[in-house]
Amino acid sequence: MRIAVFGSGGVGGYFGGRLAHAGNDVTFIARGEHLRALTSAGLRVESTLGDFIVYPAKATADPAEIGAVETVIVGVKAWQVESTGVAIQPLVGRDTVVLPLQNGVEATSQLVAKLGPGHVLGGLCRIVSYIVGPGRIRHAGFAPFVAFGEVDNRMTERVLRLRDVFLQAGIETTIPSNIEAALWNKFLFIAAFSGVGAVTQAPAVVIRQLPQTRGMVESAMKEIETVASARGISLGEKAVNEALANIDSLPDNATSSMQRDIMAHRPSELESQNGAVVRLGRETGVGTPVNSFIYESLLPLELRARGEIEFPI
Repeated sequence: MRIAVFGSGGVGGYFGGRLAHAGNDVTFIARGEHLRALTSAGLRVESTLGDFIVYPAKATADPAEIGAVETVIVGVKAWQVESTGVAIQPLVGRDTVVLPLQNGVEATSQLVAKLGPGHVLGGLCRIVSYIVGPGRIRHAGFAPFVAFGEVDNRMTERVLRLRDVFLQAGIETTIPSNIEAALWNKFLFIAAFSGVGAVTQAPAVVIRQLPQTRGMVESAMKEIETVASARGISLGEKAVNEALANIDSLPDNATSSMQRDIMAHRPSELESQNGAVVRLGRETGVGTPVNSFIYESLLPLELRARGEIEFPI
């Protein structure tokens, strides 16, 4: 399959790398030192499942150099999705499928607004991975997993074909019966873990063992479950317990990408995670005091990272 990966960091780099390693025609869209390393030395992936190298790796900074492909994997941060919807247009032909793998629940609708209906799937992934240097990705936790489907949950030929491509690359893949519910179940986990991790600056082992922080995570999850229910999305009776079990299964030193960005004073996914919980809760008349506390506590750091306010740290 001819695939373009827009956003070649921890998520796009890992999954794109696995697909390329399996023989697919994958082009990575990157920039700066990361792009230079990809084109000169290839993509190096260090993984708990075994290291591998994609060499030579096809990479460019300009989507127009590639043209229309069969599948575009969108691996950028959630706050970059709207601008990405414009940037990837040269990659999108009549039959192109666009697969977003962001944290949050709004990427699909944001891409549909830029590309029109018909191209965009709902999608999510589960992995702990990040860039450790130019051209180098480290997979550090979770068995890598992707799930995707049509926004109306039809079982189409293109979804089945894409699933087979991922499976042939050795990636655990599923097509949920309800992709929106699957996105919200992932959101339940990641927004609560990211928010509490960012506020406390603590790794998973501390968050899950301290009764106070574990209780805070659980309360944040229950708020998200209530917001989903108010929007007509049922997550199931075990959603919170399963999300807590996922946190219990994380490596002791695990942190979220949002937490790492905030701790490094970089722009983060705060608006797309805890900020989205607050905003979507307000739209449906649901109170979200724990997520509001997290969002409002982190907002000064977020605005500082974006250059909108200044203060010393």
